[in-house]
Amino acid sequence: MKRMSIVTLGLLVIGLTVLSGAYVFGQSDAGWVTLIDGAKGLDNWNRVGDANWRAEDGAIVADKGKGGFLVTKSSYKDFQIRAEFWANPRANSGIYMRCADPAVITDKSCYEANIYDDRADPSFGTGAIQHITKASPMLKAGGKWSTYEITVKGSQIVLVLNGVRTAEATDTKFASGPIALHFGSHGKEPGGAIKFRKVQIKPL
Repeated sequence: MKRMSIVTLGLLVIGLTVLSGAYVFGQSDAGWVTLIDGAKGLDNWNRVGDANWRAEDGAIVADKGKGGFLVTKSSYKDFQIRAEFWANPRANSGIYMRCADPAVITDKSCYEANIYDDRADPSFGTGAIQHITKASPMLKAGGKWSTYEITVKGSQIVLVLNGVRTAEATDTKFASGPIALHFGSHGKEPGGAIKFRKVQIKPL
């Protein structure tokens, strides 16, 4: 009888754990706003520059042009971002945040979570906060689907790339502004393709 009680208690604990996990999983999208989902989402953005953003193969893609951005129509202050992306190793891309002017996007008028494996100084390449914090560790994202998890709250910025925290900074230059997705060039040559499969934001 005692043995049966122990087994019953163990099964009860397992059952509660499974139910708890199912509940958390079911609530995982609570509060998140989906900006890109597969090939859907271009209506949520304004275009700046000449990049050839388009829906293709279940993602939003750019691979031609001197450079350009998709810029959110809304402005954000404190938030989390989850973004699934695929980058050619030559891709010059990034996720720009709290941009000061939605019509003129630069890496000095926004915070940028960089996506740029082929950057001459890789310490400010993929996983870095451009001009602010080097990537540590320095990871590569080229040629595979990767996930950025970004938290911007007050003066704190944290980047997590494929589950690894790569950069953390305290900065007060930009208080709020839109989000922008970047396709850039290598001098006179277009950069490699960048694809965004899913982009979500959660205001904090």
